[in-house]
Amino acid sequence: MINYKIVFRVLGLLLIIESIFLFLSTIVSLIYQESSYNALLIPALITMVIGLTTWFFTAKWPKDMGKKEGYLIVSLVWVVFSVFGAIPFMLSGSTLTFTDAFFETMSGFTTTGASILNDIESLPKGILFWRSVIQWIGGMGMIVMSLAILPMLGIAGMELFVAEVPGPTADKLHPRVKQTAKRLWGIYVLFTLIETILLWIGDMDFFDAINHAFTTMATGGYSTKQASVAYYDSAYIQYVITIFMLIAGVNFSLSYFALKRKFSKVFTNEEFRYYIGFIVVFTLSLAAIIALQNTNQSFEKSFRDSAFQVVSIITTTGYVTADYLSWGALAAMLVFAMMFFGGSAGSTGGGIKIVRIVLLFKNSFQEFKRLLHPNAIIPVRLNHKAVHPKIVTNVLAFIVFYIITFVAGSIIMAGLGLDFDSAMGSVIASLGNIGPGIGSVGPMDNFAHIPNLGKWFLSFLMLLGRLELFTVMIIFSPVFWKK
Repeated sequence: MINYKIVFRVLGLLLIIESIFLFLSTIVSLIYQESSYNALLIPALITMVIGLTTWFFTAKWPKDMGKKEGYLIVSLVWVVFSVFGAIPFMLSGSTLTFTDAFFETMSGFTTTGASILNDIESLPKGILFWRSVIQWIGGMGMIVMSLAILPMLGIAGMELFVAEVPGPTADKLHPRVKQTAKRLWGIYVLFTLIETILLWIGDMDFFDAINHAFTTMATGGYSTKQASVAYYDSAYIQYVITIFMLIAGVNFSLSYFALKRKFSKVFTNEEFRYYIGFIVVFTLSLAAIIALQNTNQSFEKSFRDSAFQVVSIITTTGYVTADYLSWGALAAMLVFAMMFFGGSAGSTGGGIKIVRIVLLFKNSFQEFKRLLHPNAIIPVRLNHKAVHPKIVTNVLAFIVFYIITFVAGSIIMAGLGLDFDSAMGSVIASLGNIGPGIGSVGPMDNFAHIPNLGKWFLSFLMLLGRLELFTVMIIFSPVFWKK
């Protein structure tokens, strides 16, 4: 039996937290003396009132939270947040329809970065700030944030942690979930502040610097400029953002060890080495292709464009400094392949995740040995430790389900009128939480032309990708609702 009171109790708490960020965005709007501050203040009041009402009306409730409640809360919270978070876009006139506002907000909270806006610079500062904030809080996850609070209310947060941070690894920095959440957020805030300062030192003003720091660390990719980071023709800014995208795509537990100067734990981590290896190989390959095509361009510029786009795509950030579709068919194929990789497990990145790719390759190679030695027990190893067969099975099931979802989604989008490239590009960009794709949703375009039904479907794919498929799909399983 699902305890709905605890579900509503936690959702009420999270809505209160969302309203606080709406009030913060309202303050930004007032600082810039914008007449549109009501577009943020009204939703902030509505969200606060509904959150408090839900909180108080569920005061008497059993405090035990099971797996079902955890999965239900984590899946519902992104939808609920997007409904309330879409109101400022509607009231400010940034979008004409609720469909567009919901798509933009869901894309923000899931850190996808796919946008329907065609004149971003014309938006009020408060709305731009809110647009960046929803990616920042969505990057680490509102659930992970709440884990630092729930124990104070007598709620065990492990079920939420498991549901919000799924994957083949379960690295924790501290035995207690509350302390893990605090340390994760501490690292997240620290890196955000450092990047803000470094960008501010460059050619960015403070407002643009903090907004780009928010969306970089979230691997979200929302920019305050229509041309994204390409607007800033600055090698310094592009290198700074590249470095922090790279950091954001690393398992945050490794970042913690690095800050503690335990570098051996970082460099001996297999997933980290493969992560860096993939980026180096793809960067050099694309840099060579660009250099051969643009002989008048310096190799440094070719390398910078390549490195930026490779890191942006593999970490699923989605920032743009160049039109990678203009680099030729081979480059486009490499870019498309990278869209399936994703960042490290335990990072803010989306996609399949590097560790799953590594385990897939390792298990495939081990199958050759098993064929030759059918009676031998040959485990898959990661970081010199045997990986439990259940984890390997889960990884294989996830990848198969991911590919099936991509193929089925591409067929559905093609059925809605998109051409072959655009159908595949829109699906992998949404499912992988990447942002720009290929075809008519490439780096120089956006998702404004997608039919309304397509926008709702892609929003669902964003949620699927953000919560790594099983967390959402289990809710649609009949066994989930059985007693």
